[in-house]
Order: sequence, then structure tokens, then C-alpha cells
Amino acid sequence: MDDSGEGGKPQRPRESGGGILMGRPFGVPVYVAPSWFLVAALITWVFGGQLERVLPELGGVRYLVSLFFAVAFYGSVLVHELAHTVAALRFKLPVRRIQLQFFGGVSEIEKESETPGREFVLAFVGPLLSLVLSGVFYLALQAVEPGTVPGVLLAGLMVSNLIVAAFNLLPGLPLDGGRMLRAVVWKISGKPMTGTVAAAWTGRALAVAVLVGLPLLTQTGALGRAAEDLGGVDTITDALLAAILAAIIWTGAGNSLRMARLREHLPELRARALTRRAVPVQSDTPLSEALRRANEAGARALVVVDGQGKPTAVVREAGIAGVPEHRRPWVAVSGLAQELKPGMRVSAELSGEELLDTLRATPATEYLVVEETGEIYGVLSTADVERAFVAAMARPAS
Repeated sequence: MDDSGEGGKPQRPRESGGGILMGRPFGVPVYVAPSWFLVAALITWVFGGQLERVLPELGGVRYLVSLFFAVAFYGSVLVHELAHTVAALRFKLPVRRIQLQFFGGVSEIEKESETPGREFVLAFVGPLLSLVLSGVFYLALQAVEPGTVPGVLLAGLMVSNLIVAAFNLLPGLPLDGGRMLRAVVWKISGKPMTGTVAAAWTGRALAVAVLVGLPLLTQTGALGRAAEDLGGVDTITDALLAAILAAIIWTGAGNSLRMARLREHLPELRARALTRRAVPVQSDTPLSEALRRANEAGARALVVVDGQGKPTAVVREAGIAGVPEHRRPWVAVSGLAQELKPGMRVSAELSGEELLDTLRATPATEYLVVEETGEIYGVLSTADVERAFVAAMARPAS
């Protein structure tokens, strides 16, 4: 169960890659990924087989009971994720969305915790809520007759929530236990990156252990089935499940490392350092003349201004490149300019994640960079930001 993502607020029933919008508890959209339906069908089939042995008198109705169990189980997973969400909102960390998917849920928290203590709490509340739910189902189980439909459902939900809590407490990213380990190492070392590296590599070791250990445990009967009862299909199923779980953990650990490196290098992206010097030109200025002025001034960008010298548009670099040199004396810069829309004026003081958030809010190829006084500083090209980002990510982490 992967419980934390690292991350706009969707306003439509569907979001690319998000799935089906089910609601907005605490203002956070909850999506059900298409893969959930596959898992729900699998749970229905497996739990239905168990019901056939425990309550054979149910007949075909057992699959309706099993489907109810699958939905209730994922309701418990949602409560687990909501615990992360409420804690994140309490710490003023924005949550993009919650997604229920193949092996559980993901709370996509857009910013990192400021302290290791908050990181630990944020990670621990999910498994804690799963343990609480397991206890609630145990207490409810005492009030019903054993061997009945309610008894079997409550027992199943009790055990499943206990498994969710135990699995998430394993000390390796991307699991909650990995985030708790990261917080501890961060606290001891004083470096969040050190904590991430330790927890990510522990997660990769955990993935290998799951891949090798889970089939061995089932073969020895340590998980509740006698070794002689295991057939070829069961062995293949267990091995496939172990491979899927191991792949999810390994991939999640790698993604956590990449996200940590990204955040470490984000401060290197500064609007002032990446901005191209620009010269102001009137809208009817021929492109050849505008480029001559830019070359004389040592500038690499053009800004269209009105009669009062106020910027109205930015000349697109791609537009300039698309005009043959022999035609440039007859092409006015206004025909190659992108009108400045709200959000295309960027402060020269922006840097890091704040800069990227500003650019994402208003996608464009070029932005006008201004001083706090409103004076033109230059033009920021999205291509320059991307190149700087790739170069920063290629440097080793400190």
C-alpha cells in the first residue's frame, strides 16, 4: 500500500491518469483508478471461494457478499489515506488528490514536511488509523454470531486492516514505515537527503526480500496454509503476487530518490539567473531591425511595448527562427509576438518550486520577467528552464 505521493486542483470529473472522481472530502478530490476494478474483481473471486468453504449455504449470493467486502476494504484504505490528508492539511501542506488504485491508495502531497517530526507524524497516522479500524472491527465482531455473514465480513475487515497497517509499517520507501525511517535518519543526521537515501535503499532491499521471501513463506505454510495443500496454481499465484509487490516497492523507492534529488536541486533554478536580456521594440518594427538592436545591445530576446513603453507582448523565439533571413525586413515583430496574458509576468525574485509552480499555472514558451518596481528585466524561456533543470538533476547530490 503506497501511501504518499509527491506532487492545480482538478475541477473535472476525470483527470488525466486520475480515474473516476468519487468525491472531495476536506476539499481533496478522491479518484478511483481503473486498476481498482481489477483488484475488486480479484478480491470478490478469492473471498467468494473462502465463503464457499465457510458458508456453503449462501450459494451464488456469496459473490455479492464478497463484492461488499471488496468495497468495504477499500473504504478502509480511503480512511487510511484521509488520515494522511488531514495531517498534511493540518501542517499546511497542500494535497493534490487521493487515488485508490491497484495495491491500495496514494495521497499526493505536493510539498515536503518542514521538519522530521512532522514527517514522522504524517507517515504514522495512516497505519495508526488502520490499527484503530482493525480494533473497531474486532469489537464489533464480539457482538455478532460467529459463522454468520456479518461475522465473516467483520473478521475479514479486521484481519485486512491489520495486514494493511503491518505492511505499511515496514521500514522502506515508499511505505509509511520508510517515511518514518527517513524522518528518524533525517533527525539524527540533520539532512533530509540522507534520510531519503537510507529509506530508499532499505525499500529496495525490502523489495528483494518480498520477491524471494513471500513464495518461501507460503511454501513452508508459515502464512496459514499447509505446504501439502499448495498446488501448482497456488505457487504461481504467490510468485506473481510477490513479483508485483516487489516491483511496486522497488519502483516507489526509486521514485522517492528521484523526487528527493529534484527537491534538492530546485533552489538552483532562479528566474534572475535564467532570464535573457531583452530590448523593447514597437509592434510595427521590422524583425530585421529589432534583431539588429538586440545584437547591438547584447540581448537575446525582444519585448513589444506600446507608445508609453509598457510591455504588451513577448516575441516568440520559435517565430523568429521560422522566418527566413531574406524576409525579415518585411515582417513586423507583432506577427511573431505572444500577447502577455495574466500569469505571464514573472517576478525576477522567483526561484525553485515557487518558480515552477508559477510557470505551470500559465503554460507558455516565454515569460516577461519584471523587477518588483515593474521595470522590465528580460524574457524567461521555458526551454532555458528545462535545460537548467536537466543540468541540475545530472549533478550528483550533495
